[in-house]
Amino acid sequence: MHTLKCNASLLQIEISRTYGQHEWREDLKKILKHAGNDGKPTVFLFADNQIKDESFVEDINMILNTGDVPNLFAADEKGEILEKMQGAAKELGKKIDTAPLALYNFFVERVKANLHIVLAMSPVGDAFRIRLRMFPSLINCCTIDW
Repeated sequence: MHTLKCNASLLQIEISRTYGQHEWREDLKKILKHAGNDGKPTVFLFADNQIKDESFVEDINMILNTGDVPNLFAADEKGEILEKMQGAAKELGKKIDTAPLALYNFFVERVKANLHIVLAMSPVGDAFRIRLRMFPSLINCCTIDW
């Protein structure tokens, strides 16, 4: 993790030969908790050479579109998030319903406010074009800088 000039933390995954779906999900949890639980500005840098499985892009598509990945957190992890959101709401002086759905929505809103995803993808070849067709949030929810 690095700190950028804009006081945002830069997070990146490290791909290895054994990196798979489980490690990806754990890294996503860490990134979302950093942005949502901690409320810290976070930049997630993800390059196309880090895509070992197309489900990685599908999860990024979901984060760009909704700020969340369905079924990412287990029940105990979700409970921990809800507790932290109660504390964060009190700390900020916000009146939020203590229902689990309202607290989780508060977490997702904090993720949306604090997480910026930087995608570095090469436009050469068919892979980029196919991904844009399969995952529309890569266009609809992004600013493209050629």
